[in-house]
Amino acid sequence: MENIGLVLEGGGMRGLYTAGVLDVFLNKKIYFPYVIGVSAGACNAASYISRQVGRNKKVTINYIGDHRYLSYRNFFKEGSIFGMKFMFDEIPNKLVPFDYDTYNNSKETFVIVATDCNTGTPVYFYKKNGHDVLNQLKASSSLPFLSRMVDIDGMKLLDGGITDSIPLRKSIEDGNKKNVVILTQNKEYRKKPFNGNFISRKIYKNYDKVIEAMNNRYKIYNETLDFIEELESKGQIFVIRPKEPLDVGRLEKNKTKLEKLFAQGYSDAEDSYSQLEEWINS
Repeated sequence: MENIGLVLEGGGMRGLYTAGVLDVFLNKKIYFPYVIGVSAGACNAASYISRQVGRNKKVTINYIGDHRYLSYRNFFKEGSIFGMKFMFDEIPNKLVPFDYDTYNNSKETFVIVATDCNTGTPVYFYKKNGHDVLNQLKASSSLPFLSRMVDIDGMKLLDGGITDSIPLRKSIEDGNKKNVVILTQNKEYRKKPFNGNFISRKIYKNYDKVIEAMNNRYKIYNETLDFIEELESKGQIFVIRPKEPLDVGRLEKNKTKLEKLFAQGYSDAEDSYSQLEEWINS
């Protein structure tokens, strides 16, 4: 399999849909040579590259009720509604160990997307042995207003979804002639204009470029969806997405809903797998 990219949208807890899809890929032993992900999509991708079936589901559903994972207590304690130290230190290093050896020895190109708050542009971190993948994932997953900026190499970083929510164009730019795109919204979904300009100017008053990026995000996102539909109609990309609007929010904590969402992703991937195989080999 050459020049085929796997593009993973974020979406907070909606990322469990992607986790279900990726577990099917792992069980089928289908490994794409290039993987690019944003926020929850990047976190899911890391466990896909480390070949850990079920890890993403276990991390989210087993700990979603733990205040250290997601709670306003975290926000007042460390400036993020998600417990970043718990999620990107204690869980991967102790509770649900991340397989660093398999990850580092994997041959896939892996790209993590974050947003540079000074420039209002996306930053793309490529997988390299010895580099701090967990800190890069933390930056990619740091939601505006609900998380602190993450410092990497002098950059102030937030959620990659601000500037490149579905990094299909980046995958194409990197040489992938065909792409599999996993979305966490149904086909009819379109993002609405951002209406938090007043609060963003209060919180990010020294970062005009990221404020501008937040205001323009819906336009870029919707243009990307149109681009996806265009390429999909031409058979140049293969898309797996929820068939209906999801009853799961970005910060969803209902375990039953989350279990169903994972099962939905798994089922959708299984149902479309024969078509995917045919498309890959065409």
